[in-house]
Amino acid sequence: MTVRLCLPYPHPVLKTPAASVDAITDEVRAIWADMIDTMDAMPGYGLAAVQIGIPLRLAVVDCSDERGKAIRMANPEVLHASGQFREHDEASPNLPGVSAVIRRPRAVTVRFMNDRGEIEDRDFVNLWATSVQHQIDHLAGRMYFDHLSPLKKKMLLAKAEKLGRKT
Repeated sequence: MTVRLCLPYPHPVLKTPAASVDAITDEVRAIWADMIDTMDAMPGYGLAAVQIGIPLRLAVVDCSDERGKAIRMANPEVLHASGQFREHDEASPNLPGVSAVIRRPRAVTVRFMNDRGEIEDRDFVNLWATSVQHQIDHLAGRMYFDHLSPLKKKMLLAKAEKLGRKT
């Protein structure tokens, strides 16, 4: 298990939809293990494989207070989204130093292949739902700030660029 480096935005892998996973193999399990180590080191609530340069539809999410309860997902997709919304300040290690409040459905039902290779439908609410949707966006080649208006997105990216020049 290893903590991996996150690709800097605007790396092309971050803007490209990831490839589906056909089966849960030892290689996939090893990638998930590295992703969990990387997520916990940030610390963060989730990580998509594309964030560490692996163009596969793999994600991990752990919003538990005590940690160690990461859900491993392959090919996650939202089946149903709540009509109620929740706002949360979102960020990404791929664009450090900036964040934005994003409005997303408060609850979602997600279908994914779990770590046993079984198709699972699971309901997520509140922070879990936000994090799962954030990771699914990454797997589709989208970042959280793609939900902002063009002006707010431009301002956020300009601020990130300015911060990047200072380091």
